[in-house]
Amino acid sequence: MTDSTLIVAALLGVIEGLTEFIPVSSTGHLLLAGHFLGFDSPGRAFEVLIQLGAIMAILGVYAGRLWRIFSAAPHDPRARRFILAVLIAFLPAMVVGAFAYSTIRALLESPLTVAIALVLGGVAILLIEWLITPQATGSVETMPGKTAAAVGVMQCIAMIPGVSRSGATIMGGLLLGLDRRTAAEYSFFLAVPTMAAATVYSLYQERHLLTLDGLGLIAIGFVVAFLSALLVVRWLVDFVGRHGFAPFAWYRIGLGGIALLWLLFR
Repeated sequence: MTDSTLIVAALLGVIEGLTEFIPVSSTGHLLLAGHFLGFDSPGRAFEVLIQLGAIMAILGVYAGRLWRIFSAAPHDPRARRFILAVLIAFLPAMVVGAFAYSTIRALLESPLTVAIALVLGGVAILLIEWLITPQATGSVETMPGKTAAAVGVMQCIAMIPGVSRSGATIMGGLLLGLDRRTAAEYSFFLAVPTMAAATVYSLYQERHLLTLDGLGLIAIGFVVAFLSALLVVRWLVDFVGRHGFAPFAWYRIGLGGIALLWLLFR
């Protein structure tokens, strides 16, 4: 590992942590940044595995709430409803991800796909923000099972790089009647089993590509992603409660447009 490679790995870790939980596509950012920085990740294992660092930030910030929910589950229907809502939404992504792994991996090699998806996703967010009426504050504990299942199906769309897992789940939640705060928090909690499963599955599939240097770079990206994601998780819910998601939509359109022009006319 050279010093420049270590710096790039740390930079990509920052990008992952800052973008995993906002609707701008962390995978899209990593692929575009890696493409323009000349960072080569065999099998895209680096990009997938450092996402677990960002997921650990959720466990850190919401440790108290999650502990109360799981400890209360045997006797509290609201706690059981929370767990069921997360599991129901997780299942579609688990099934589709397992059967479509090769197709998803092929899409990860296409920066052009990412740029187009960023622009289209930004337009979709603006339309949804324009169409929906803000709902009264709710909670994941009161979410109907059919809403959880529908959000889980929406999450599968995010397997196209550039769409954004958080964007698909949050926008899906808004369309299904969730308020902004609940949609954002639900996206956080749903990320834990979804990305943990994706990480383990990718680690197994790409195990033959991993080297000692590669694992060292992943460790750096993991730690930096965790630290930067902590900032976003603590900040995002209050931000969207005040400003909505339109700022992220305009950012997506701008970034995707610039990347698209660069890729087509360089």
